[in-house]
Amino acid sequence: MAKIGIIGSGSWGIALASLLYNNKHEVTVWSALPEEITEMKTTRRHHTLPELVLPEDMRFTESLEEAMTGRDILVTAVPSIYVRSTAKKMSSFCRYGQVVVNVAKGIEESTLMTLSEVLEDELPMADVAVLSGPSHAEEVSKGLPTTCVAGARTRKTAEYIQGIFMHEVFRVYTSPDILAIEIGGSLKNVIALAAGIADGLGYGDNTKAALITRGITEISRLGTEMGGKFQTFCGLSGIGDLIVTCASMHSRNRRAGILIGQGRTMEEATKEVKMVVEGIYSAKAALALSEKYGVSMPIVEQVNEVLFNNKPASDAVKDLMLRDKTIESSDLPWED
Repeated sequence: MAKIGIIGSGSWGIALASLLYNNKHEVTVWSALPEEITEMKTTRRHHTLPELVLPEDMRFTESLEEAMTGRDILVTAVPSIYVRSTAKKMSSFCRYGQVVVNVAKGIEESTLMTLSEVLEDELPMADVAVLSGPSHAEEVSKGLPTTCVAGARTRKTAEYIQGIFMHEVFRVYTSPDILAIEIGGSLKNVIALAAGIADGLGYGDNTKAALITRGITEISRLGTEMGGKFQTFCGLSGIGDLIVTCASMHSRNRRAGILIGQGRTMEEATKEVKMVVEGIYSAKAALALSEKYGVSMPIVEQVNEVLFNNKPASDAVKDLMLRDKTIESSDLPWED
């Protein structure tokens, strides 16, 4: 049995808390929101996962020190925009060699750092790893079969995390490619916004398939230029996560995109979804990364135009379709 601190009590943090509890680990959940702690302590429920009953001996606290002290693993599950500020607070209680598993997805807009890089920046004493893949909290909380990948600097840490999280309904693979795992996990949210916008405009399966296929091309093109491995983008944290986020109504990014495609503003869509829409925060960072590394990302460009420059969604789709003619795979040779 391991002692685990969950830093963040959103739906994903709570779903993982339930999974880890069912794996016979001792689980303590931290939240910055006192009302959320009170709700979970008194009702043993979480408002985003109403069917999930939280065990009586699962602990909830507003104290980071209590959530972190003596823990074998810390799981950071706060929204991407709060990762740095939370990590700053964590630094006072983080011991040398502490395993920190980041499960949030995003890129820090101001620095273009991945979230594991942000954590390493603020917690240089920690052993930072990631867990990612096609894994909606709603399904994990119900015990539906799910697969993810644990990325770490060393095989030892990755296999340790694998053993902690593995369950008959939650299979974990390992990988040393943290960078590609995080690029896939963050940029898929931007493509999912585009897929939702297409749904909101009334387009069909052909459009969705095109966005998924060309979307993973854009993601892998950037990710490999940054140093990630192409194989990773063909796996769970790449095409796997992209498919589920573009296709499922559990996806807050797709739901926000649908509303934007139907004519809502970005602000109106975010308010109606009532949850953090990570793709909105990652869109500008993705565009900045494409410019920094000289990588063409037309879907990302058009999503930014719709979100931040009030471009009509239908015009964005038209411009994508009428771009200059090109070859699909430039590495394939022609016959002489």
